Amino acid sequence: MTTPALLPLSGRRIPTLSPGASSFPHHRATLRLSEKFILLLILSAFITLCFGAFFFLPDNSKHKRFDLGLEDVLIPHIDSPKEGKWHQDHYPGAHSTHLLSGAASPEEESLRDKIRADHERALQEAKEKLRKSREELQAEIQTEKNKVMEDLKKKDTGPKPLPPVPMPKVAGVSDGEPPEPDVKEKRDKIREMMKHAWDSYRQYGWGHNELKPLAKKGHSTNIFGNSQLGATIVDALDTLYIMGLHEEFRDGQEWIEQNLDFGVNAEVSVFEVNIRFIGGLLAAYYLSGQEVFKLKAVQLAEKLLPAFNTPTGIPWAMVNLKSGVGRNWGWASAGSSILAEFGTLHMEFVHLTYLTGNPAYYQKVMHIRKLLAKMDRPNGLYPNYLNPRTGRWGQHHTSVGGLGDSFYEYLLKAWLMSDKTDTEARKTYDDAIEAIERHLIRKSNGGLTFIGEWKNGHLERKMGHLACFAGGMFALGADGSPDDKAGHYLQLGAEIAHTCHESYDRTVLKLGPEAFKFDSGLEAVAVRQNEKYYILRPEVIETYWYMWRFTHDPKYRQWGWEAAQAIDKYCRVSGGFSGVKDVYSSNPTYDDVQQSFFLAETLKYLYLLFSSDDLMPLESWVFNTEAHPLPVLHLGNITLPGSEPAQR
Repeated sequence: MTTPALLPLSGRRIPTLSPGASSFPHHRATLRLSEKFILLLILSAFITLCFGAFFFLPDNSKHKRFDLGLEDVLIPHIDSPKEGKWHQDHYPGAHSTHLLSGAASPEEESLRDKIRADHERALQEAKEKLRKSREELQAEIQTEKNKVMEDLKKKDTGPKPLPPVPMPKVAGVSDGEPPEPDVKEKRDKIREMMKHAWDSYRQYGWGHNELKPLAKKGHSTNIFGNSQLGATIVDALDTLYIMGLHEEFRDGQEWIEQNLDFGVNAEVSVFEVNIRFIGGLLAAYYLSGQEVFKLKAVQLAEKLLPAFNTPTGIPWAMVNLKSGVGRNWGWASAGSSILAEFGTLHMEFVHLTYLTGNPAYYQKVMHIRKLLAKMDRPNGLYPNYLNPRTGRWGQHHTSVGGLGDSFYEYLLKAWLMSDKTDTEARKTYDDAIEAIERHLIRKSNGGLTFIGEWKNGHLERKMGHLACFAGGMFALGADGSPDDKAGHYLQLGAEIAHTCHESYDRTVLKLGPEAFKFDSGLEAVAVRQNEKYYILRPEVIETYWYMWRFTHDPKYRQWGWEAAQAIDKYCRVSGGFSGVKDVYSSNPTYDDVQQSFFLAETLKYLYLLFSSDDLMPLESWVFNTEAHPLPVLHLGNITLPGSEPAQR
């Protein structure tokens, strides 16, 4: 899930090089400049060697002076007595020093020979350079330039060997064909939609982060900085694999092997890059076994670690991949970090420690958990903002939608991913959900259960599309609930699913708005114009899938099919799929963005909804908040590097 906080912010874009622009100046100008530079370099080296003795050798006040033989050194190739006289006239100290010095010691003779040899070599190199043609000089410059670039590449991208670790047991990574013909037909349709989205991106936006399907060109937002990192490729890989689109998967793998470079000068969102890139690469590795995905994930993770260099260890929201400099979003409550961002790292970082043996990843996310455990929480709720400098809460705003959502999700999933051994995570999740039920969950006059937002001491009766994921979370966490509340939480999940379906059903397009209210006689309906858009979000369909897995109630497949048909009818264009700006309009305008999470999440959850349960079984896989499946770590007696038995 992607928080609204991370939608593109106007005026915050970083200037980029124009397409095809080089990091070097124009080629011909460079060659002219380089020739002059080399000649000046040779001349300066010659002069430095000639006069170095005068400035750096000991003077008469401290040591006995000795003969440098400057009359020989300065005019080694001059035969004319007239020219020789000129040199001695301009360097009078040369001859006088020789006359006054007396016999030289062996050390002095050796130094004199060395200086003479250096001068001879410099002069010879200068002569050779001057004899070369322009073309030879250009070729030499280009060779040196290429050598420098190769050295930089080796230094920056040379992969470090990773320790061998046993591959976690994976199950159900392919097939999952349903026995019912009508369900199979629906699943095939979802697969065709994925192929259309991928093929359009492949044709019009390849290598760009996302696609503008109407303009038929690449698209990017400030969460990826100013670099083309192929976000859609990385985000879509596991969906392609699960759907059996192996040729497309290989195309994506080839691009990653040849082009994905994290040594770029780009300021990126730590949260988004973690869930989309590290999560996507790790999932692709576990599904396919291809080492390149693991290596790329680790290379990127190392680039994110400087974001944790804050007084509290709470990471910055953004980090420059090249410099390691971090900062927070300017709009986020006086420079605060965001709960859903720094609280949505645990799954990926635990796997990074498992795969690399480096305890830093595990220790950093456990430090965040320990710090939060010590803090006072108003009404038991976690505010969405925390200042990384002071360690104090920012504005008291609590949400299970944007800014807060995946923090709670990752508490539950940390427990599930640990094979239910991380009881500390489970206890923290249970306590948080109890406070959410008490203060945020209400029932409308029309009988719809919704999750409001706590702002400055009162409840806002509004629910965001992002919060609709919580229905699936409640169902996923039902088993293992305290006080035999499993049935209660499964029912709560069903009620949230129903409310979110109503938000879709009460629109013209049968697609849900970004946010909807429950007051003034309006229920599950958007009021503001800027909340009526649908940007291909997955959260409602995600909840349908979890509810289907746990109940097999056919209504969830029916609701999912309604959403799939609406997306195909109103969001599909010749160049891919686009979001729409008003779900209450029969003739909506497009936003012209095919989000990467549409391929990573929305289409994956739809495909799984119409597959059998043996495809990606929940006993073996835990999906990160971008729907990238990571295997349960059945660690047994193995302890993660940097962990303590008491924490597990």
